[in-house]
Amino acid sequence: MKRTVTLATVSALMVTTALSSAQAADLRVSWWGGDARHAATQEALEICGEKHGHTISPEFTGFDGHLERLTTQLAGRTSPDLMQVNWPWLPLFSPDGSGLADLNEFSDIIDLSQWDPALLETGTRNGKLNGIPVSITGRVLFYNSDTYEQAGVEPPQTWDDMIAAAETFKTELGDNYYPFDASRYNAMLLVALYATQQTGVGFIDPQTNEVAWDEATLTEAINFYQSLVDAGVMKSWEEAAAMGNPQLHERGDWAAGEVAGSYEWDSTVSQISGPFEGETPLRPVLPPKNGDAVSDGIFRKPSMLFAISAHSPNQEAAAEILNCLLVEEEGARVMASHRGVPASAAAVALLEAEGLIDPNVKAANDLVLAADTPPASPYFEDPAVRTAFEGVLEEYAYGLLSAEEAAAAIIQGAQQALERVE
Repeated sequence: MKRTVTLATVSALMVTTALSSAQAADLRVSWWGGDARHAATQEALEICGEKHGHTISPEFTGFDGHLERLTTQLAGRTSPDLMQVNWPWLPLFSPDGSGLADLNEFSDIIDLSQWDPALLETGTRNGKLNGIPVSITGRVLFYNSDTYEQAGVEPPQTWDDMIAAAETFKTELGDNYYPFDASRYNAMLLVALYATQQTGVGFIDPQTNEVAWDEATLTEAINFYQSLVDAGVMKSWEEAAAMGNPQLHERGDWAAGEVAGSYEWDSTVSQISGPFEGETPLRPVLPPKNGDAVSDGIFRKPSMLFAISAHSPNQEAAAEILNCLLVEEEGARVMASHRGVPASAAAVALLEAEGLIDPNVKAANDLVLAADTPPASPYFEDPAVRTAFEGVLEEYAYGLLSAEEAAAAIIQGAQQALERVE
């Protein structure tokens, strides 16, 4: 995707941006994230609110439970005026495009020319622009360079390299060291990563909204997951559950470098780097793949979007704040790369010119954009599909199902979940 904008263009844009066409309003803005994102967003909202004459009440949480919170608020027509929305939630919140405001109606306030039209299309439902993607995000392997260096191991390029790394970790560092981590949702993504690498297609066909893998493909991927557990590459699902399933950045074994790699979103660098003092030891690379793989297989999608409530009495004011956060100099500078490398051309040009993009975020995002991987379906992360996939995989991990039984159950459960999709 081409996102080059001259500094002259950026400067002109900042000069010509309207100061405030909407009446002063009291706005509520919600999002999820970690401490660094919370701090940056609050600062940006304060600046943008003062610039455009609006009072803003921030509402922020962690990711867990945020979907349920927004679902309840939208159903009760008590949602915030401006909200951060996960891309897979658009079909849930706005099946026909009417559940959220149509941002095309505010094109005189929001400079939509700063986004690639194809990217804006991913936030469109039934011809209505329900959300503007903040960035393009994807999963890459972040490895702890300190631990890998201590073990004398290079970042693995193949899954056999990863298994060999596990053996060296145990020999050189101890039995409590692992080169990789994947449990719960990440275990589901690891299975999907392997199957996508081997087939070149994702779990759900984005054109037909139907399951694209057969049982044999999924069985092989599930067996692959188990082979990594058996080889000591990563802790088992049961071992991770015994720790209470905390978030990766909250885990002591991650902070200590005992778990030295994970398949994570490129936009979460600041969060997963939080436990490390000084410069982060985390380095991004594409995940390993076998020699017979036909794609890199990573999960790439539009990142979180900003949307405006269809029931907000202050939609124009919310649009002003949205544009300020994602396009205007004052907001974009503070928002920086806390949600990944911006998709807004003006924002990315400004941040690159001022050296404000985290180099690790930029390196990871470059990998994501260059990866050979099929388009994703938003229904892969649909709650019902995820429950079918992740729940059955957990039963397999605890030995309650064979790989073949798990594959059949996952496909059946996902197909049933997708039947409601028109």
